[in-house]
Amino acid sequence: MHKLSATVTVEVPFHDVDAMNVAWHGHYIKYFEIARCALLRMFNYDYPQMKASGYLWPVVECHLKYVRPALYAQQLNIAATLLEYENRIKIGYEITDATSGERLTKGHTVQLAIDANTLELQFVSPPVVLANLETACKS
Repeated sequence: MHKLSATVTVEVPFHDVDAMNVAWHGHYIKYFEIARCALLRMFNYDYPQMKASGYLWPVVECHLKYVRPALYAQQLNIAATLLEYENRIKIGYEITDATSGERLTKGHTVQLAIDANTLELQFVSPPVVLANLETACKS
């Protein structure tokens, strides 16, 4: 199995926090998305490439576990790791404090391939995903 992982650093912006300077819980999904795009770029299958390949990849499941709050101006490392890819794309996430390494949040998302023309669910990942992962893991 290909174990690709990407980490991005994000500073919690003022517009993401509440009156107590705590990041609103819904923004963590946005932070996951930033890391997911970085991971997908690692094997040349970011959203423009998905569309060009003829497949849609909706997120059908999202799970988050909040451990500690993220605060205004805090530097966060968001790691995204490819966990499954043969029948679906499952990505695991971990958000940690960039300075201390303390875990703040963990979770995962699941995306399924849908043929863009017929809107039929694909029960295995399209060959382009496997080919791109093979190429990425060789380099």
